[in-house]
Amino acid sequence: MDDTNLIETFTALSQPTRLAAFRLLVRHEPDGLPAGEIARRLDVPHNTLSTHLGVLSRAGLVIAQRRSRSIVYRADLAAMRDTLGFLVNDCCAGRPELCEALQPACPTDTETPS
Repeated sequence: MDDTNLIETFTALSQPTRLAAFRLLVRHEPDGLPAGEIARRLDVPHNTLSTHLGVLSRAGLVIAQRRSRSIVYRADLAAMRDTLGFLVNDCCAGRPELCEALQPACPTDTETPS
């Protein structure tokens, strides 16, 4: 990953509907969701959502897979891991305990994601 890829990733996520779509897809890993279901859950017109999903796809954040007559979208968690890794790559400066503090924790079953 380089600066250009990182900027494209953040640009894609800097729009509220795209961020909401990506977060929704992360919550529905590994199965993903059909485009129509994403549009319904986010209350976004299908054509508008299609544009947003295209931006996320070009940024490498989502993967589209055809299943029968539907296109199912999934979050590309490896791409997000690479993005986070790129951001913290030089953070440690020989002190690994600093990087451990930066590792995000997934909420437990009793916690509600924000």
